[in-house]
Amino acid sequence: MTTMRRLVETLRDSGSLPPEWGDTVAAVDRAGFVPDVCPGLDRTVDEKEWLAAVYSDRSVVTQVDDGAEGGRGVPTSSSSQPSRMLEMLELLDVHEGQRVLEIGTATGYHAAWLCHRLGSDNVTSVEIDERLHDQARHHLVAAGYAPRLVVADGARGFAPGAPYDRIVSTCTLREITPELLSQTRDGGRIVTPFGSSFHSYSYLTLDVHDGVGTGRFSGQPSFMWSRPQAGRRADVSDIYHGERGAPGTTDLDPGELNAPDAMFAISLRVRDAWPEITWEDDGSGEWTYWLLTDDRRSWARIEYAPGRTEFSTEQHGPRRLWDEVAVAYDRWRSLGFPKRSHYRLTVTAEGQSVDLAP
Repeated sequence: MTTMRRLVETLRDSGSLPPEWGDTVAAVDRAGFVPDVCPGLDRTVDEKEWLAAVYSDRSVVTQVDDGAEGGRGVPTSSSSQPSRMLEMLELLDVHEGQRVLEIGTATGYHAAWLCHRLGSDNVTSVEIDERLHDQARHHLVAAGYAPRLVVADGARGFAPGAPYDRIVSTCTLREITPELLSQTRDGGRIVTPFGSSFHSYSYLTLDVHDGVGTGRFSGQPSFMWSRPQAGRRADVSDIYHGERGAPGTTDLDPGELNAPDAMFAISLRVRDAWPEITWEDDGSGEWTYWLLTDDRRSWARIEYAPGRTEFSTEQHGPRRLWDEVAVAYDRWRSLGFPKRSHYRLTVTAEGQSVDLAP
């Protein structure tokens, strides 16, 4: 069964379909928002495969390399996984009559849900890519919806439509800009995938009162980046070219850094670099823990081998990345290994900060 009924039943059976969104999900046909030809998926060649992907609870990549030809095939837009979309909408806690700003129109599917639930007049959606904007407009018009659609950097909001009761982003942000804060109505809410290059797998739920946003972290989302705020678009080979770095040793097992709470805590202090693991293919169980900077000027690597208690390190470039990460990890350890849910983000017109909640 490759119909919307299949998708609705899949979501309901998994407990992912909130009752208040049931009618909306059933009413908006996802097939109307996925192009016939997507990377690795072609309806004209194999319609059965295309329908199976569209009516499954998984994301469908609709664009790579920002639409440029001859790139590496890095996904840059998609029809998001429906259950993930519903997770965000539950956090958003939207109600009839509220005005919503969506950041990242993409295919228009999420915007169509909002229009069905709230009415098109209450929905504004911003997309930075004009080709995606045009595609989404076509999809939405064909489905009978007419939200306000804007081509702009959604992280800056859209002031002419403000204030908004709710702002929701379908792409990952690393910064809640002053514009988003000022465009949120007092008592309103912002929900977005949030993080940094080091760790970007959290939902941020930010409640706004008297010009100040206070937020908490939850979930395990994986969404495309907001393009102006994106990082980690490189491979090890783009940054490491065989240079020799400063050698050293550490007794910190790099495997301990892979736990989600550890990565989150480190990401608060090391925001513009990220880890990468490369495995030896000789069956030894050895691997290299790489650290790479967004500006591609610095790298570090730690050589892991099973059974060892001391590991060799090497660092190159203007920053000592391993030292930064080790200090951030030691601070987290000194605080008693607090969980991600124990942190709180505060946003004011002057900027944002993260602290342990009292």
